Amino acid sequence: MTANLPPQYDPQATEAKWQKYWEDNQTFKADPEKGGEPYCVVIPPPNVTGSLHMGHAFEETLIDVLVRYHRMTGRNTLWLPGTDHASIAVQTILEKQLKAEGKTRHDLGREKFLERAWEWKAESGNTITNQLRSLGVSVDWSRERFTMDEGLSAAVLEAFVRLYDEGLIYRGNYLVNWCPASQSAVSDLEVDQQEVEGHLWHFRYPLTDGSGYLEVATTRPETMLGDTGVAVNPQDDRYKHLIGKTVTLPIVNREIPIIADEFVDPTFGTGCVKVTPAHDPNDFEMGKRHNLPFINIMNKDGTLNENAGEFQGQDRFVARKNVVQRLENDGVLVKIEDYKHTVPYSERGKVPVEPLLSTQWFVKIDPLSQRALEALDKSNSPVFFPDRWTKVYRDWLVKLKDWCISRQLWWGHQIPAWYAVSETQGEITDTTPFIVAKTEAEAKEKATAKFGNDVQLARDPDVLDTWFSSGLWPFSTLGWPDETKDLEFYYPTTTLVTGFDIIFFWVARMTMMAGHFTGKMPFDTVYIHGLVLDENGQKMSKSKNNGIDPLLLIGKYGTDALRYTLVKEVVGAGQNIRMEYDRKTDESKSVEASRNFTNKLWNAARFVMMNLEGQTPQQLGSPSVEAGLELCDRWILSRYYQVVQESRNCLESYGLGEAAKGLYEFIWGDFCDWYIELVKSRLQQDAEPNSKKVAQQTFAFVLEGILKLLHPFMPHITEEIWHTLTQTGDDQCLALQAYPEADISLIDAELEQQFELLFGTIRTVRNLRADADIKPSVKVTAILQSESEKERQIISDGGVYIQDLAKVENLTVTANLDADLGQTIAGVVGTVQVLIPLAGVVDLAALRAKLEKKLSKVEAEIKHTAARLTNQKFVDKATPDVVQGARDALAEAEKQAEILRDRLKVF
Repeated sequence: MTANLPPQYDPQATEAKWQKYWEDNQTFKADPEKGGEPYCVVIPPPNVTGSLHMGHAFEETLIDVLVRYHRMTGRNTLWLPGTDHASIAVQTILEKQLKAEGKTRHDLGREKFLERAWEWKAESGNTITNQLRSLGVSVDWSRERFTMDEGLSAAVLEAFVRLYDEGLIYRGNYLVNWCPASQSAVSDLEVDQQEVEGHLWHFRYPLTDGSGYLEVATTRPETMLGDTGVAVNPQDDRYKHLIGKTVTLPIVNREIPIIADEFVDPTFGTGCVKVTPAHDPNDFEMGKRHNLPFINIMNKDGTLNENAGEFQGQDRFVARKNVVQRLENDGVLVKIEDYKHTVPYSERGKVPVEPLLSTQWFVKIDPLSQRALEALDKSNSPVFFPDRWTKVYRDWLVKLKDWCISRQLWWGHQIPAWYAVSETQGEITDTTPFIVAKTEAEAKEKATAKFGNDVQLARDPDVLDTWFSSGLWPFSTLGWPDETKDLEFYYPTTTLVTGFDIIFFWVARMTMMAGHFTGKMPFDTVYIHGLVLDENGQKMSKSKNNGIDPLLLIGKYGTDALRYTLVKEVVGAGQNIRMEYDRKTDESKSVEASRNFTNKLWNAARFVMMNLEGQTPQQLGSPSVEAGLELCDRWILSRYYQVVQESRNCLESYGLGEAAKGLYEFIWGDFCDWYIELVKSRLQQDAEPNSKKVAQQTFAFVLEGILKLLHPFMPHITEEIWHTLTQTGDDQCLALQAYPEADISLIDAELEQQFELLFGTIRTVRNLRADADIKPSVKVTAILQSESEKERQIISDGGVYIQDLAKVENLTVTANLDADLGQTIAGVVGTVQVLIPLAGVVDLAALRAKLEKKLSKVEAEIKHTAARLTNQKFVDKATPDVVQGARDALAEAEKQAEILRDRLKVF
């Protein structure tokens, strides 16, 4: 029975079928016992609160192309999936739910709140992993991890306690990014820098000796209540004589010193800056350098505290207005300027972040970053693609400061520190002694030995920054700190695929943590990709509401079409790509083009299988020179192996977009448009048997090779076609087949050049037929003249293809033209002149009349459109789109008229 495909390709049914098959059969389950060369990738864990956006679709597709390719080359492959617990995001969701119920987390208490968080995780936390399945990602779902699962939580405890015992984690009072909305410290990554239209307020601070004043400028006037100094540049001649004197702080009447510091930019404002060490990161450093007092004026909810005097209890922005008003009343407000500047906003809390002096837990970065720098400088580990990101990564490691790892939240890894509150009247204070331990029992034992049997302990309520646990991800997911087989075989991982925007926050933290705990960099290579921009070339964001839903495009065009579009658009590693999209219709021309490519492949495969007489590639055997390969068979095999070689080279060097484009051109152009047409006549019932068999062998062999080459990019359609072509049962799948290897002996660059001349000749004959309006059913005489003996030989050798594909009955190849050819139409390809005698083929008089009639119609259209455009009323009243449309129509009509006049010269 002849196996064949349905007439129409149904992406939804096909894709769902193979996604289920791969998961049910654990096709991608890794096994370290099998040995071989490992290839391991850990997924950059999406937030458990997330849903699939275009950035996810892009990143996971790039990873999947690499993973599927390396699996097919025979490497022992593991792609490990998982999600991040996203402390702030989950807590924000739950607190909104509680607020709608008229409650707060404190009404529930920590234990009940966490119960509710785990319930939410069970009900809603798998949304994004289920959506990832719709992309057809070839991950090992049996190894799926979650940053708060039992194993990873144990790894986090181990890492924290070890770092603390080694003196690399400490508790201290430092300036942090504080989000008043979530009332927690936040990392740099959770801060969104927004440009805002603000103001620059200028105030006079009177010199204490009454000899004058200094004018300072600030964008946050309320913080002046916490000023403990005024700074000038030591080289600024305007103020050198004042260094060491003091000013009296308005409102507060505190005497504060004038200090000299190189940090001050003499060109900013007046060249004098107020110094508020407890509320500005730069001032914090200046305060330490000059031993200034640190005065915190703010509560954790963004209101002012007792150090703000009369403004105590006011929200920071209310206090800002009131402070300015008081300064104006006191006569020290000089002026207010409009000022555009960047303000850090809490990504989750949606409010400006407040630099706040707070007691937090920190990691000492220096020894960790030094080990990562040593690996980079001595061993170039890890290797970055593109290389330009190496310097960015290195510079970041050099500049890193100690890392604040505590967050004032409940959802997350609770810090394993217990305070001896019996030493500080039952309260946790900045001076309460504490014990760090993996368990409460261990902490109790240590505390009893130190403080006696009556000691009372309270656990630190804070949780760890999510980047702490995700910094352990490449090795904690493989079983660390236990010495598992996965860790032994698959670690270090091979490739990390990630966006450039988290090199600093995630990549650097992974390399530092891995270097410290494992002595190795966590991955050999970091492949940095760009962003997916919207149809206008803008970065997609929630605030702009310009995202494009990948699931919508998958539903409309299929997963393979979206995947292929995303990869094909990549020109050079690390470049941004732009997604074509019509928001009115939710359509994408670029994804539609890829869908058309799937249809082209499907139809070509159907045609091939209809002509194999039920035989599989294995039954037919591989085509060979000994079997009697014909010219076009040798050509397609040369092109095929050339593409095999190019695809391998591109994928090995992260040229994923280049590989995708090369396959598109080969499959659509060489195989579908040319080879299928070239061999059709050899597949007829009455064709010479050996020629037919060789054509079938070549057909089946190249088609199966195409499916293997294309599989990493379009896994579903290729899997479906391959099963039908090979008539393979459910015990095997294309995903586990060997990736093609190039047979160099069959690559013939000269033959490929010869076929370029043949194809050019065929195109020219076809174009001339169209120009002369020759009906498709009519066969013509063609005369091909070239002074080059080599060209004449090529044309003669391929004459049968020219005759077959260009409908040529009589073909003459000559060095010299006969002087008396009668009326002809001529064209040129390279140095070959192509002529078609028209006598007896075309009614010249009728053709001329037809062309003249068409030209007359076009000229009338030109006259009418030109008249509209010279009518000022039309130009003024019509919309710009209508006017531009008329101009485009005029240009097109003029071009048509020019072509028709040229053709009339011939006839």
